[in-house]
Amino acid sequence: MEDNAVDDARLLAAAARGEQAAFEAFYHRWLPQITGFHLRRVRVREVAFDLTAETFAAAVAGCGEFDPERGSAAGWLFAIAEHKLRDSMRRSRVESSARARLGLERVVLEDADLARVDDLASLGDRAQLLVLLRELPAEQRKAISARVLEERPYPVIAADLCCSEAVVRQRVHRGLRRLRQRLEETG
Repeated sequence: MEDNAVDDARLLAAAARGEQAAFEAFYHRWLPQITGFHLRRVRVREVAFDLTAETFAAAVAGCGEFDPERGSAAGWLFAIAEHKLRDSMRRSRVESSARARLGLERVVLEDADLARVDDLASLGDRAQLLVLLRELPAEQRKAISARVLEERPYPVIAADLCCSEAVVRQRVHRGLRRLRQRLEETG
């Protein structure tokens, strides 16, 4: 094995023993490659970042199962990434079918939507943002708070709100659209 492969195996073994710094080193070493892997396949930054987070969450949870005798840590990590990608594609097909049955449009959040909310929060207009958020329907307010303010992934939000990711994305999209309209009206 080459030095990086030995080092990766040692880092995962240390992480399995509970050494957080070891997993952080492994994470920082492989983050660009895993993000790139997902980004080349899905071509949507937000989705690629979510898949990358899911990949590393699975890796940290399963690092005790890594066996260097069966292959490299890189191969193990990319196998997890591929599995997360396939799961996402399968979920996407199911959600697309459900959207079609319900007559819902596909939600694509633009960077400008999220940037506008971030701008408000960073410019000290957080009070205005909170006032505008309170004007939204409760389901949109909860979805935006969880996704934009708390930066939680869609699958987690969907589980917490007992609905699908597609529904959460729709609520965030509609809520951000309404926030943008209100911001334009007030300022």
